[in-house]
Amino acid sequence: MKKDTKATSQQRRSFLKSAGAGLAAGVGIAAGVGAAAPAVHAQQTIRWRLTSSFPKSLDALVGPSELFARMVSAMTGGKFTITVHPAGELVPAFGLVDAVQNGTVECGHTAPYYFFGKDDTFALGTAIPFGLNSRQLTAWMFEGNGLKLMREFLKGYNIINFPMGNTGAQMGGWYRKEIKSLADLKGLKMRTAGIAGKVQERLGVVTQSLPAGEIYTALEKGTIDAVEFVGPYDDYKLGIYKVAPNYYYPGWWEGSAQTDLYVNIKAYEALSAEYKAIVEAASAYAHVVMLANYDAKNPTALKQLVAGGARLRRFPKDVMEAAYREANALYAELSAKNPRWKNIYYDYIKFRAEAYMWFRFAEAGFDDFMQAQKL
Repeated sequence: MKKDTKATSQQRRSFLKSAGAGLAAGVGIAAGVGAAAPAVHAQQTIRWRLTSSFPKSLDALVGPSELFARMVSAMTGGKFTITVHPAGELVPAFGLVDAVQNGTVECGHTAPYYFFGKDDTFALGTAIPFGLNSRQLTAWMFEGNGLKLMREFLKGYNIINFPMGNTGAQMGGWYRKEIKSLADLKGLKMRTAGIAGKVQERLGVVTQSLPAGEIYTALEKGTIDAVEFVGPYDDYKLGIYKVAPNYYYPGWWEGSAQTDLYVNIKAYEALSAEYKAIVEAASAYAHVVMLANYDAKNPTALKQLVAGGARLRRFPKDVMEAAYREANALYAELSAKNPRWKNIYYDYIKFRAEAYMWFRFAEAGFDDFMQAQKL
């Protein structure tokens, strides 16, 4: 035992001696003597501009950009700074892809489906009617083939994307008049976005794509009869319930809606490995926080809307069934003529089938029981 104790004592002294030498070296590094500082602190100072597709007033949508910028700055000791510019300040809301693609700005935060006019494939990065819910979409992106496939597609636009937020399931929008059946959609003028508009057009709706900042005025003037945006928290801020009180659910076109950080590939590739990792980590953090923000704030906002006169209504069965039928018909048409869409969509629906099989038993079973209780 004494021999073992002596050996252990010698090992301890040897370790402390080595540790002391290491500490001294560390002090030398901190003082700028002898060795170089850790790589992340030796990086050059970088300044980027981030343009958003959302107005400043919608803090839940602009918030992820601001959080991302703060995280990047904090993790680089202020050497990598990103200024955030709401829609219209540097670039129009729907000019974001062109601006990032051309390097007018280094990055932008947007809902990819805003750009389905360039290619329907963009919509798969945000939401398609009767698609994945928020957890399933995140799973497809990070653990399925979603992120890899979308990045292959976006290379054609000189863009690399990072998931940076999700709204969760959305509401079905605001309507001046009650929707009692499918027939009530005929000729209805509605603000909507993405591929949802194409499905609604097949149901007889006349669609328009408007930035968030123009929605209230268009509805108030009667330019449109209905509008969908996100859900209670954002909708309350827009004041839509004051002019179109009928609030429908569910938002069948957005079982979830992901927002992305779009980064110019040249600007991204110019970053060090450490800075690239920081961009990835900060965007992933903002991705989680955005959904948490909506889930925390929507319940209170829904109560405020109802207290303000909003009338909650569920879409009639014939509307849901017709929309589902037309959505699938549209997807078949797109797959026949757009190979980029087909390549990603087929992987998407394969993942969707597996995801809903599982959610049917666990998530849905639990939710159904809990929603029936008096909580």
